[in-house]
Amino acid sequence: MISRLHYISQETDDKSHIENIKEACQAGIDWVQLRVKDRELDEIEEMAFEAKTICKKYGAKLILNDHVEIAKAVRANGVHLGQHDMDPVEARAILGDKPYIGGTANTWEQVELLYESKVVDYIGLGPFKFTTTKENLSPELGIRGYSNILNNMIIQEIDVPIIAIGGIEMEDIFDLQMTGCHGIAVASLINNSFDKKETIEEIKLLLPDGTFDDSGEDF
Repeated sequence: MISRLHYISQETDDKSHIENIKEACQAGIDWVQLRVKDRELDEIEEMAFEAKTICKKYGAKLILNDHVEIAKAVRANGVHLGQHDMDPVEARAILGDKPYIGGTANTWEQVELLYESKVVDYIGLGPFKFTTTKENLSPELGIRGYSNILNNMIIQEIDVPIIAIGGIEMEDIFDLQMTGCHGIAVASLINNSFDKKETIEEIKLLLPDGTFDDSGEDF
């Protein structure tokens, strides 16, 4: 099942990716995306193995951002691919049918292309607004951008879960879920919280209850 709340790993001033992942899982996160862009591959693989152990302990799914071969090596639950990462079709050929594959989109045209690939299980659509978490940011969508794309999806009968991402704060969540987004992906909102468990519970209360589809399992 595609979780309504995706946690994106982040290295903060006082904690590593792994430390933050462990705290997020302890606080109730069930979907973790390990997103590391500035390390050597062997270090990312080592971190992925550590993250997998933590996620397994707490019953969370582990998704790797990019690095399809590492995802396969650590038996992650899937990968998330940006616009400049591996083609999702190529990733599906490497990973097989079970692992989740998510793709990033910023425009309606990119949503169409990902849907037409017939291999993505969800689309991370954003950024909602400016964020310092990601460099080389695409244009901000805002509520109007999400509404326009989600409405187009209904008209064109495109049925794939949309995960909103990018600078999302607590006060944005209700309006985002009203556009028809399946869920949200956040990093700083949880990492900067003094009480992560309370923050995660509050986020979940603002998101639609339920699940979309269950096609992915550990592989």
